[in-house]
Amino acid sequence: MVEHKRSGVGVDDRTLTGVFSALADPTRRAIVRRLASGEATVSELSEPFDMSFQAVSKHVQVLEHAGLVTRSRRAQERPCRLRPEAMAPASAWLGDYHQLWESSFGRLDEHLNNQKEPRS
Repeated sequence: MVEHKRSGVGVDDRTLTGVFSALADPTRRAIVRRLASGEATVSELSEPFDMSFQAVSKHVQVLEHAGLVTRSRRAQERPCRLRPEAMAPASAWLGDYHQLWESSFGRLDEHLNNQKEPRS
């Protein structure tokens, strides 16, 4: 197991791989976006997709296995709820590279601005 600690937050590779793998699929990202606005049943989550209930349920299971979603029991329903804290390891890992990206974008911006200036 590899653990990253640049940001001061310990993040192991298995956790990162699980989160990034789960979020790699556009359907699962859409489900996460929907759950960000509140809990929903798999039936409700499946409404906007042109796929079976079972297919959406499998996507939810992947998100659940990655720790991004949890399900509870309410009478006959099993509403899904987003666990935003589960994204913290991925956010911390990406945050470690934020300064690098900002610096690279700054240099690119400077380069492009220099290209616009007329040469004498």
